Amino acid sequence: MTGEGQGHAPVLCDEVLEAFAERFPGRFLDATFGGGGHSRALLEGDPANRVVALDRDPAASPRAEALQAAFPERFSFHDMNFAGLEQLEEADFSGVLFDFGVSSFHFDEAGRGFSFREDAPLDMRMNPREGRPAWHFLESADHRELVRVVREYGEEPRWRKIVAAIEAARGGSRLRRTLSFAELVETAVGGRRPQERIHPATRTFQGVRIAVNAELEAIETALPAAFAKLAGGGRLAAISFHSLEDRIVKRFFRRMAGKAEHAGDHRPEQLRARRARLLTRRPIEAGEAERRRNPRSRSAKLRILEKEAA
Repeated sequence: MTGEGQGHAPVLCDEVLEAFAERFPGRFLDATFGGGGHSRALLEGDPANRVVALDRDPAASPRAEALQAAFPERFSFHDMNFAGLEQLEEADFSGVLFDFGVSSFHFDEAGRGFSFREDAPLDMRMNPREGRPAWHFLESADHRELVRVVREYGEEPRWRKIVAAIEAARGGSRLRRTLSFAELVETAVGGRRPQERIHPATRTFQGVRIAVNAELEAIETALPAAFAKLAGGGRLAAISFHSLEDRIVKRFFRRMAGKAEHAGDHRPEQLRARRARLLTRRPIEAGEAERRRNPRSRSAKLRILEKEAA
């Protein structure tokens, strides 16, 4: 998710508006409020549009209050994780938007521990009021869990060396802070190779963050809940930033459209129920102008699903 203002730009905003425009005026759910860029664009897209927004990060609440002041009759905000979307009382939305991943605000606020550009406690929690910080996870996770986080969530090919280094560092101070942990990973893999475009710790940081915030589990829970809250003919839009997120979205969308979810899905046609229509056979990606303006958009993929009319 991305924000707006102070260099924070909502990713694929024009494409999201185009996806929802046929449902204007309507009521929309922004399940990943962030900086409010998408919510504001929807509210300004039609004077009769209404938006309900969610975010589990307590730092999002002041940004939501500013939007509430600007659109007092048409905007409301819930301080909650979209994993609990089923508990939301509102329903019959014209469209639901997810902008997965980490907000630009998280990376820019060094004290949150999402980035190793500056030294900070290794926390990484999107909601610091709950769960355990990343350093505590690294100190206590068993071997199998560490392997899953670094190899699968981080998609790191040198996972064996990194997992061994984490386990060897337990009980000391190297897992407690962003810079020392990044240095530990870099040392474990033998330093940065000349051809490497990213820091050697980038993928491991991604994997740990995903685990600490249970990001993939939240997506798997939220997508069917969001679909259930769509009105007939409503649209579900999801922006993903890496293959693990996109795979979950793609398979769910194909399942709702009555199609094979993956190459190994050989269920006969009569066992598949079509409840929606795929509006994107291939994900929509940012154009060159947006990529230059907002480098984070380079990895964004937007998929859109339309629920069948009741």
